[in-house]
Amino acid sequence: MSLQGSIAVSLAGRDKDRTFIIVGVLDERNVLIADGRLRKVEKPKKKKLKHLRIEGKLEGESIELLKENKLTNRTAAKITASYHKCPEN
Repeated sequence: MSLQGSIAVSLAGRDKDRTFIIVGVLDERNVLIADGRLRKVEKPKKKKLKHLRIEGKLEGESIELLKENKLTNRTAAKITASYHKCPEN
């Protein structure tokens, strides 16, 4: 299973309880996360997987934008904001 394109919630650090998109995978322990606001897509944060809870996966046009490196900060911010508001996710 590829983690790139997953929606994750931070469990530790000063970004605790914030929703992020995994924009890259460094190795089996570390990933790169961005939310379009605090952490921009151009400069994602390195985070250990053990400090994240995977909540879901991007679908449709959003995952295609990520794969083509065309995901914008505005799109990332909209995705994380809407995902965080949905109680069923």
